[in-house]
Amino acid sequence: MPKPFIVTASQAPRPLQVVGEEITVLASAMQTGGYEIFRQVGPEASGPPPHKHDWDESFVVVRGDVEFGVGAETSIARAGTLVHLPAGTVHWFRFLKGGGEMISMTSRAGASATFEEIDREMPPGPPDVDKLVGIAARHGIKMTPPAG
Repeated sequence: MPKPFIVTASQAPRPLQVVGEEITVLASAMQTGGYEIFRQVGPEASGPPPHKHDWDESFVVVRGDVEFGVGAETSIARAGTLVHLPAGTVHWFRFLKGGGEMISMTSRAGASATFEEIDREMPPGPPDVDKLVGIAARHGIKMTPPAG
């Protein structure tokens, strides 16, 4: 059974380097017994390619503007905006001018292990797309071509 815990800024684990973003695992499914919570900080133009997975995912924009693509639609999420994506939804996002920060949450395990493997296996800089697709696939994430 999960135990209560508090993560202060000084106790948070080191941010993982994930294709241009810094992602801090604030709560893994192992700690919570189910869901996961992350702090995502990205420079301008960073963010994942279109993809989908078998868990719900929600984002709260804390700082900056973030362009979200959901299916064939795009929208700008400003600070204070919540974006919820049910499992199986094709989506992507890009941090806009000046970069930004979000808190994200998933409905079950999967994302933290993906981020840890990307941090461990992919050097900083332009990503090796084939390697990224392979890592994602091992964790149940399917990269998809852009909608349109």
